[in-house]
Amino acid sequence: MNYIPLYRKYRPQKLEEVVGQEHIKKALKNAIELDKISHAYLFTGPRGTGKTSTARIFAKSLNCKEGPTISPCGVCENCIDITNSTPMDVIEIDAASNRKVEDAQNILEKVMYAPVNSRYKIYIIDEVHMLSTTAFNALLKTLEEPPKNVIFILATTEVHKVLDTIKSRCQRFDFKRITTDDIVKHLRYISDSEKINITDDALSTIAKNSAGGMRDSIALLDQLSVLDGEITTNDINNLLGRLSFDTLNSLVDRIVNSKPQEAIQELENIYNSGNEPVQILTNLMDYLKNLLIVKNCTNEIALDITQANDGQIKALAEQVQNVETHQIVFLIDKCAEYIKELKLTNNPRLWLEVAIIDLANLTENTKLVELQNRLARLEGGAVEPIKVTAYKTAPAPVTKPEIMKSAAPKPVQPEPQKFEQPQPPQEEFSPMPKSKPVAGADVLGLWGQLLENVQSAPTRALLKQWGAPVKISPDETIITMKNEIFLNQVQSGAKKQSIIQAVDNLFGQSSSNVVIRLPQAGDDAVRQVTTSTVPPQKTVEKQKEPEIELEEVQEIKQQFKKPETTVHSDNVKMVMDLFDGKVID
Repeated sequence: MNYIPLYRKYRPQKLEEVVGQEHIKKALKNAIELDKISHAYLFTGPRGTGKTSTARIFAKSLNCKEGPTISPCGVCENCIDITNSTPMDVIEIDAASNRKVEDAQNILEKVMYAPVNSRYKIYIIDEVHMLSTTAFNALLKTLEEPPKNVIFILATTEVHKVLDTIKSRCQRFDFKRITTDDIVKHLRYISDSEKINITDDALSTIAKNSAGGMRDSIALLDQLSVLDGEITTNDINNLLGRLSFDTLNSLVDRIVNSKPQEAIQELENIYNSGNEPVQILTNLMDYLKNLLIVKNCTNEIALDITQANDGQIKALAEQVQNVETHQIVFLIDKCAEYIKELKLTNNPRLWLEVAIIDLANLTENTKLVELQNRLARLEGGAVEPIKVTAYKTAPAPVTKPEIMKSAAPKPVQPEPQKFEQPQPPQEEFSPMPKSKPVAGADVLGLWGQLLENVQSAPTRALLKQWGAPVKISPDETIITMKNEIFLNQVQSGAKKQSIIQAVDNLFGQSSSNVVIRLPQAGDDAVRQVTTSTVPPQKTVEKQKEPEIELEEVQEIKQQFKKPETTVHSDNVKMVMDLFDGKVID
């Protein structure tokens, strides 16, 4: 006798044998018991979730000699024919190979005939989304008003490709992905029935690999059943080309600790074991997903979602202490990008090595502290102020050479006593400024001076991005933060003390009253009157320019004084221009 694959051998024959889909089983049972059978049904959902099997069971329940019943006998002629896929009145059609309008017309011609030996004539059209638009339109009227005792059951994995006019004429049932627990229970039942020696961890691995599809899970179990001895997770990984947990743990440990050389050596061993580059990065991304879950969830939730055992969860928890959430998300995103590159390139190994080196190097660069320091350097200047030991001597002022030539032979020399203060150095060499507010300055002007006095670069960048001044005066300084998260950061601790020190330096006082809060309704009114509350401060005396003696200035003016011109009539000017002449007094 020919071997029957397990997914065919254990195909459900009754509604209660269908794994999962409790909402659909209940609805169909009630429809049979209440005798409310519709003329058209639409079954949609992922592959391997029981759409075609449910359609056959429903047809068997309607055409059973004991029916309509929710428990078909399975021994009558109609039940046996449906089980063996040789019924006269239940016609299964593959829309992928019968998608033309001529095929639809052929169906319509046979619809008019009455059932041969059954209660209903049932058409099961699988992958109905493959029908052409003209074939759909040919079925429209018949689907809406089919002949008596004719039922259409349409099944599809891509319901969005089905015309809305078709969907509106059917009762729609959405099949969900089968849970991992339900798949494991059914696989254990099959394994015990078939005497397959397999561990529970291996069954969980099969269930997770099937993405909620029962048929794929049973097919993989059937493939593993030929192995000798106890079937473990390593056997499944070798069969599917998947990396083991220990291998991924070792590789990720090199990546998160920024060790590209060791990561490349680990990758070399993995690649030489026969693993495909796309599969390597896919397994790596799945491992990082589990790492992200362990980082942000409790152990109970992590065990349920990742389907890992206690030892693996413990290993993930130890590894996740050296990495932050945003770093894991970054690594997952980069893996997804490199997977796309691997599918398009002609040299996948090259891109695989580039990906691992890139991941190992960029992990260190994404640390939150480093990002904050970069932001501070971009927005607020250098993190550490550059200390200057002494000021440069002010250069002597330079006068215009044209004026000096026309002046007296003796050159003009600046008086040394005029320079009471040395000229300050260039701005890039100056220390962190601690300026005094200018009398009459507005709030924004004082705000800029206050930010310059903030010694901490991260605090200064935080105030620039999220802070806004309301009132700046010697008596009280009010600053608002746009976000409550950043408000909590600057309300206390070193950041608050840095702001108070900046206000002290601004007004030349100590222990200034600084209030930091969220924005309020009356802030604009307070901000308008802040200027009047600022007392005038002494400004730094500007450097005086060298003066020229008054007599020398008068002499220079006399020498460059333009001669007075006499106003002439238009006729005189015309004659002068014509003969290139001049007026002689």
